[in-house]
Amino acid sequence: MGQARAQLLASLAAIYLILAIPHVTGGLTDDLEIMWGNTKVVTDSSGQQAIALTLDRSTSSAFRSKKTCQFCRIDVEIKLVPGNSAGTVTTFYMITEGAWQYHDEIDIEFLGNSTGQPYTMHTNMYARGQGGREKQYKFDFDPTQDYHKYTIIWNKDWILFLVDDKLYRQIKNNQMYGAPYPYYYPMRVYATIWNADNWATQGGQVKTDWSQAPFTAYFRNYRAISCSQYENNPLCLPASGWFNQQLDESRKQQMTQVDSNNKIYDYCKDPKRYKNGPPPRECGLN
Repeated sequence: MGQARAQLLASLAAIYLILAIPHVTGGLTDDLEIMWGNTKVVTDSSGQQAIALTLDRSTSSAFRSKKTCQFCRIDVEIKLVPGNSAGTVTTFYMITEGAWQYHDEIDIEFLGNSTGQPYTMHTNMYARGQGGREKQYKFDFDPTQDYHKYTIIWNKDWILFLVDDKLYRQIKNNQMYGAPYPYYYPMRVYATIWNADNWATQGGQVKTDWSQAPFTAYFRNYRAISCSQYENNPLCLPASGWFNQQLDESRKQQMTQVDSNNKIYDYCKDPKRYKNGPPPRECGLN
């Protein structure tokens, strides 16, 4: 699924360069640039500026950050596609630039579903081309009725995934035990919406209903805080409470609750994946 998106990005990026789509200036696009497709800067029902990503039969849509970062916090509010979104995938992720087989990536992907069925938040991580670290979650709310904040925190010790400031998942840097971890290269932030009905909904059993198109997701209040060794942002200091934090008891309790109530898939606990050997070593580490 990651490689399919990489091929999509590569082909559409080429189209983007050929068309030389002009950048919209002001507001969100001070930090973000329109890439391709029916991507528009709009004013939402609350009067705030948002970027609308739309999918139809002819094209997907995308935007990306103008800057890369190495160790950073990324926040964005997203309102997902309502109704029958089966087959569609709305993404918010970070990725290195360069050869795919050696890429790093930190993913949040929202797998659409039939009307009345919940979205799946699919999370994953790649380091130097090694991926397959998927965990999936359902929500206690309808992510199509209003905006919710989604956060990726990436530092030298942890990757944290938060929803409305509640911790859903952490990935610890276990490089000392041979586990992959994105550590050496900066990443750029992307957001896309695209058709993935060969795998996204019930393993590809439910296809995209194009009579429901166009499918539109909205993004607003994007914030990126870079915390490289050259940055002096006060939010990057240990005393800020998030960048170099270890998981305190409150965060541990949050994750225990999420694991119990919201987690629906864990790569470490999938027996079908490890018929011929044990799961990755990090699965047995605290």
